[in-house]
Parts: sequence; C-alpha cells; structure tokens
Amino acid sequence: MIGGSGEKKTLRLVAQYADACNIFADSPDTLRHKLDVLRAHCDDVGRDYAQIRVTTLTGSDRLVAGDVDGFVEEARPFAALGVDTMILRPPATSLAAWVRDALAPAVERVAAL
Repeated sequence: MIGGSGEKKTLRLVAQYADACNIFADSPDTLRHKLDVLRAHCDDVGRDYAQIRVTTLTGSDRLVAGDVDGFVEEARPFAALGVDTMILRPPATSLAAWVRDALAPAVERVAAL
C-alpha cells in the first residue's frame, strides 16, 4: 500500500508498484479527480487499474458528533467511487468513548454500502 495524494510522483508509484493505495481526500470530488489521475498513470504504465485496492484517509465531524446517519450518507459517494475501506482519524477526545459511541454503530451500516 502506498498512501498519499501527490499526482505526479505518489500516484504514479501506485500505478507502477502498489496493490493498494490510501488516498487523502476531503471530498468525493477530490477523490474522483485523484482516481482519474491514477487511471491515467495506470494506462501509461500498462497496468489494470482494477487491480489496485482503493482506501481513503478521512475525518468526520459528523461521526465525532455521533451522527451515524450523517456519516453513512457522507461515506456513500466514496463507496460509489470504489473505496472499500475508510481509515478514520480519531478525534482528540476519549478514543474508547468514540469507538463505543460513534464508530461501532456505524460499522455495519457503512460495510453495507
């Protein structure tokens, strides 16, 4: 896995060498653009884009606030773009409380996307 969003070097390295990438994207539009760049790099190096697993690193104010429904809707367009795993940045509060109260209730619903 190669993580990052640099369009000239990082995503080209993903196209050449990675089985998975972790793209830092704050919106579906940003992610869509980064994936288009990655597809172009794959074409350039003769790689099948479909062989690369796509994950993303994100934060979610909604999930931090306990808004599971809002988070699921926030995740939906990322899933539609091919993201199969969202890696979440935890808040600067109690990690155990965040996992118990916000993250755990969202897991099954997001997995269903």
